[in-house]
Amino acid sequence: MPHNVEVKIKLPDLAAVLSAVRALGAEDRGVLQQVDTYFQAPKGARLKLREQEPGGAQLVAYERPDINGLRTCNYRLFSVADPVGLKETLALGLGVLRRVVKARRLFMLGRTRIHLDQVEGLGDFLELEVVLRDGEPPAHGEVEARDILQRLGLADAPRIAGSYLDQ
Repeated sequence: MPHNVEVKIKLPDLAAVLSAVRALGAEDRGVLQQVDTYFQAPKGARLKLREQEPGGAQLVAYERPDINGLRTCNYRLFSVADPVGLKETLALGLGVLRRVVKARRLFMLGRTRIHLDQVEGLGDFLELEVVLRDGEPPAHGEVEARDILQRLGLADAPRIAGSYLDQ
């Protein structure tokens, strides 16, 4: 199962962090408009339908601990041809928990995805995702994430537990 090491931080100054990310030499992949619809799922798991422009739709299932800090996330992605029909079906069968709307600026720094998110009703956030290779220990990704946070001046910034669903 694919997995990564990730961390989420609420940002008081998005423009300053954007400048710092650019100074790292990260590749700017542009802004994605995302709508995540979260559905009821068994305890410990999350299930959402992500509708994204550009990029289409994906069903995302993932498990990760809700801790304030670096955490390992196991996930599955499934491309969806009919997001409206799937959303209606899952809503009927499972129930909708919440809808989260955001503009996500995506940067790539090696294997690390750097997201600068402007989340409707919640504010601005940084999310790092260090994608791990099969069998690679999470400690390797944690070292990489800590290094990037240090270089961004966010080493001591308070971390967010949970997902945008929980905020």
